[in-house]
Amino acid sequence: MHGSLTIGALARAAGVNVETIRYYQRVGLITEPPRPATGYRTYPPDTIDRIRFIKRAQKLGFRLREIRELLELGEASCHDVQQRAQQKREQIDRQIADLQALRETLDRLIQTCNERGESRSCPIVESLQRKD
Repeated sequence: MHGSLTIGALARAAGVNVETIRYYQRVGLITEPPRPATGYRTYPPDTIDRIRFIKRAQKLGFRLREIRELLELGEASCHDVQQRAQQKREQIDRQIADLQALRETLDRLIQTCNERGESRSCPIVESLQRKD
């Protein structure tokens, strides 16, 4: 793609909506080009790649603050980027462990419901009402 892009063309090419681009500008992930006297801001074509990078990083679980840091590090600091990726992986491992524990708790509560049958009190509601 040659030349510069309006915000609408950029959004279509990157597969996002215009508000996403404006938000990325507000949080400093994309540089807002100056408004020329003719009226419409135009973006360089490499902005498409930057937006796609942001979206792929989000799919990997990185938050926008973390993505900004990755973009600031650039390609020159592979070791630093690797450390950030390792930290993200460890965070995801903790989240998975927490979710597995939550699932086990819910499985136990569901099983208790099944064992009680049609009693007046519900073990799930009792568990949620319990004061720790």
